Amino acid sequence: MKLYHCQGARSLRCLWALEEMGLDYELEMLPFPPRVFARHYKEVNPLGTVPALIDGDVMLTESSGICHYLGEKYGPTSLVVRPDEAEYGQYLNWMYRSDATLTFPLTIVFRYTALEPEARRLPQAAEDYRKWFLGRWSSVETALEGRDYLCADRFTMADICVGYALQFAETIGVAEAATANVERWRRTIFDRDAFKKAMKFSL
Repeated sequence: MKLYHCQGARSLRCLWALEEMGLDYELEMLPFPPRVFARHYKEVNPLGTVPALIDGDVMLTESSGICHYLGEKYGPTSLVVRPDEAEYGQYLNWMYRSDATLTFPLTIVFRYTALEPEARRLPQAAEDYRKWFLGRWSSVETALEGRDYLCADRFTMADICVGYALQFAETIGVAEAATANVERWRRTIFDRDAFKKAMKFSL
């Protein structure tokens, strides 16, 4: 397998999952954004986005989907919640909420506070999406009340996928995300050896 990764990008989810599972992989680091600074990458992923995971004849580009794929194809692993477990539905919901609902608004904040040239920055749009993120992020604080992990009473791919959204929020200065239950969970999941190893490629 080969994973294409940028510092700080959603590909961190995939790298963390690969390390948690102890899988063999090749890592190619790309400059950000690769569609500008690594034009050859478009031959791998025509979208020009990261991640891209190449596994034989399979190519995947969605970070949460890659985590799902790795767990299903290369398990069994406790990182996956199986269909016969009571919280399977919650697990899938967190996996996909992590990107579509939680990471997306942060990308707007990041774009209009940091990526765009000064003249094109939109403080009002960034603030609106910051509030949108925090409103939806409150579901994480609620879900962690009285429990150590998001679902199934153990660390799973859901914690990896949602954990990246928290790491991204911290990186771009959305400090309000670290509410009481979230901060307790954060200390637990970010202290894992696999996360620390993955982060060495993301600093």
